[in-house]
Amino acid sequence: MLIKSIARKDRKTKNLVKRLLPGEIAVINHRDIDEVAAHSLVQCKPKLIINADQSISGRYPNLGPGILQAAGIPILDHVGQEIFDFINEGDILEIIDNEIYHDGHFIGTGEILTEELIQLKLAETEKNFEKELEKFIENTLEYAKKEKDFILGNLKVPEFKTSFQGRHVLVVVRGQNYKEDLHAIKSYIDEFNPILIGVDGGGDALLEFGYVPDMIVGDMDSVSDKCLLICKEIVVHAYPDGRAPGLKRVEALNKKAVVFPAPGTSEDIAMLLAFDKGADLIVALGTHSNMVDFLEKGRKGMASTFLVRLKVGSKLIDAKGVSKLYKESVKIKHLIGLLIGAMIPTLIVAIMSPPVQQLLKLLQIKLKFIFGM
Repeated sequence: MLIKSIARKDRKTKNLVKRLLPGEIAVINHRDIDEVAAHSLVQCKPKLIINADQSISGRYPNLGPGILQAAGIPILDHVGQEIFDFINEGDILEIIDNEIYHDGHFIGTGEILTEELIQLKLAETEKNFEKELEKFIENTLEYAKKEKDFILGNLKVPEFKTSFQGRHVLVVVRGQNYKEDLHAIKSYIDEFNPILIGVDGGGDALLEFGYVPDMIVGDMDSVSDKCLLICKEIVVHAYPDGRAPGLKRVEALNKKAVVFPAPGTSEDIAMLLAFDKGADLIVALGTHSNMVDFLEKGRKGMASTFLVRLKVGSKLIDAKGVSKLYKESVKIKHLIGLLIGAMIPTLIVAIMSPPVQQLLKLLQIKLKFIFGM
């Protein structure tokens, strides 16, 4: 392998993809590359990914590296923190096999993740998965005790301009398969006109499909300025003590925001506020709902999500993965049936019309003349 290109570097992959261009080298420090990060990197089409950390640490079966490998994007893995610190944004790097060179000087080496090696590493995660699950359950129960206000209703929910009473609400998170799922429920959105809540980057997901979010909820770390400027209402998720780092960004855009101090995730409080304000139905799309989802987000438990879903469960429909349950497709037999169905009334109308009846009589006389009937 011989690759030479410009390096783009960031500790946060979600920030890097905003400026990474096709053909460049992505330099990241991302342990256990998740599916969302992998898909965002695939869209940028880099020549190579250099990861300072382990793309598969063995904690759980993360599928990101397999997605990148399938897309033909090689990963030079676990090069180390020193190499990550040495490389600067805009450096011209040359990679020969698994060795990294800068200005002709060798600076370090890593491990190329082949398909076989990825499968081997994923198989090894099965040994650790039970231990991770046990720790995850313990953390969830521990944090559930601290965050029980979610289920007891002692959390003060602010007032909003958006009226939820009796309305359907769609909560969109830019999670796994969000594009496919949004496409699958597009007819629902167009027919029922639900209140559209984008959780951080979920607002941009709605924009991709031509919808303007009614509300953006989150800490404002992954939503675009464009989305914040055109959305109708902004809710900044603050820490329980009231600190709201994301508020500065909103104010810098001369926009107003409601601050909502609460534990848990931003998608949790999006569902909670919709429920509290009288929503008739809450549809969650792309949200995080299982252990692997939360491990990919770097969380050690899902207490708030567990408690919130207990509380809003009577009004909640989870649309995550709906595209896999139902794939809209047109088959040949459907087209033939549609064609026949359309032709039958056309033929009946044509036969009943006087000009066509005269034409048929002339055709009948001509056939009798030709065949001597």
